[in-house]
Amino acid sequence: MSNVVGIEIKATPPGKKLSSIQSLSGGERSLTSIALLCSLLTCFPSPFVVLDEVDAALDDANTIRFGQILGTLSDQTQFLTITHNRETMAQANILYGVTMGDDGVSKLLSVKLEQAKAFAK
Repeated sequence: MSNVVGIEIKATPPGKKLSSIQSLSGGERSLTSIALLCSLLTCFPSPFVVLDEVDAALDDANTIRFGQILGTLSDQTQFLTITHNRETMAQANILYGVTMGDDGVSKLLSVKLEQAKAFAK
């Protein structure tokens, strides 16, 4: 007899019947994973968390909510978020990136958004 250890997650998005994770859309799966991660971070804060493209399947409204949740948790945890999502980047404090010029040479880019907003005015 084998002992199976783990957790079972049941997610019921509004307007849907309770079902397996396979029947959820990509965005619903992402939101379920993000909710689990954020609930764990609320109970057991970590000083540093790296998130890689966790917002890729989210629509704009849920990406904004995702950024607000990270903002709420950022008083206890520093987040490094790897993303291509404009909404997520718009909510960041600092952006780091790599760009390539016509000469084919990669250059590192660092932008503090508060300073950029002040400069733009």
